[in-house]
Amino acid sequence: MRGIVLLFFLIMGMFSVNSQIHEIGIFSGGSNYIGDVGATDYINPNRLALGVIYKWNKSSRYSYRASILFSRLAANDADSDIRSRQQRGFEFSSDVTEFSIGMEFNFLPFSLHNFRKPFTPYIYGGISYLNHSDFFFQGNQVVDNGNRNTFAIPMTLGVKGKIGQHLVLGAEIGARYAFTDNLDGSNPDVSNNRDLRFGNIFSDDWYVFTGFTLTYTFGRRPCYYCYE
Repeated sequence: MRGIVLLFFLIMGMFSVNSQIHEIGIFSGGSNYIGDVGATDYINPNRLALGVIYKWNKSSRYSYRASILFSRLAANDADSDIRSRQQRGFEFSSDVTEFSIGMEFNFLPFSLHNFRKPFTPYIYGGISYLNHSDFFFQGNQVVDNGNRNTFAIPMTLGVKGKIGQHLVLGAEIGARYAFTDNLDGSNPDVSNNRDLRFGNIFSDDWYVFTGFTLTYTFGRRPCYYCYE
């Protein structure tokens, strides 16, 4: 985890060499998982999610973005509307750390220096690197199998607006398509995994971060604002 945090701040330093307009702040919200255990709601935050976010605004339309988020994915078959899951009675929790980097696109021009453009919806996409707990079920018992790393594709929709000279408040929902089917222990990588698999083994898992961002802006005024 310390290595991921160090990498995050190194990337920030690289971006700051030719200072443009930067934002750094926090993400606070919740997480939920979508897969073969528990409820099937797409947006159902049930565990706290916290993190740090950084943006390098290259224009009023797009910015490079990096983040580190920490949470715990959890699900319980008792919360499902599917009778077979309720009868099965599986539940799990998995600590996750996600490092994500990509590009954020504003639907409307969003100038940090121009209060005539104080608000915009936006989308974010890129690549995420996820560290998560690895486990499998034996009967109704969860067996720990260490930790695993995988990649995910983030797809985020949000809105943001200026609330002062240096503060930007945002709200977003970000779904992640994980490159694994074992966030929930349904398709473990163990020698007798055929006996331990359950659910749809041909569909990878998803997880969602829902919450708010609050960022502080700094850096010199870039030249592209001169032409607005």
